[in-house]
Amino acid sequence: MTEDSQRNFRSVYYEKVGFRGVEEKKSLEILLKDDRLGILPPHHESHAKVMMYRKEQYLDVLHALKVVRFVSDATPQAEVYLRMYQLESGKLPRSPSFPLEPDDEVFLAIAKAMEEMVEDSVDCYWITRRFVNQLNTKYRDSLPQLPKAFEQYLNLEDGRLLTHLRMCSAAPKLPYDLWFKRCFAGCLPESSLQ
Repeated sequence: MTEDSQRNFRSVYYEKVGFRGVEEKKSLEILLKDDRLGILPPHHESHAKVMMYRKEQYLDVLHALKVVRFVSDATPQAEVYLRMYQLESGKLPRSPSFPLEPDDEVFLAIAKAMEEMVEDSVDCYWITRRFVNQLNTKYRDSLPQLPKAFEQYLNLEDGRLLTHLRMCSAAPKLPYDLWFKRCFAGCLPESSLQ
């Protein structure tokens, strides 16, 4: 396979119309080096030790969930992450058969998206957990403003589409909550989220 066929179709399109694109993998590597999610401590010397502790914690919580029969080897991985998160945050329901809360659905969607991007299950859990925590603490207040910002941006990019959506009364019916609360996880293909 050539390098061009492995690249994202948007990169090829942007170059054709005269924009120099940024390679997605390089962008992701730069973001991970910055560690904006706060997953790793700032001192590089302690990374191996911290990752060892996190793996031990992951295995301990997983073992506890298996002992109380909340998860088994047949449980989908995203649900395992959810149950681990619930246990660690003190929100584990009395029974696995209890219906999921809306926040649990958000966690599951983000966990499923992360599974497609992160190979190691320990890393996937910690990244998902930290991402959801950031979303719930740092960005929760800005979520209600996103639909208005989306419509403003859509007006700039394609005013005719926004006018059409408003004329047929579709704009207020768009699933903004679903899109923005989940950060488009479960709404867009994971390759687009990367």
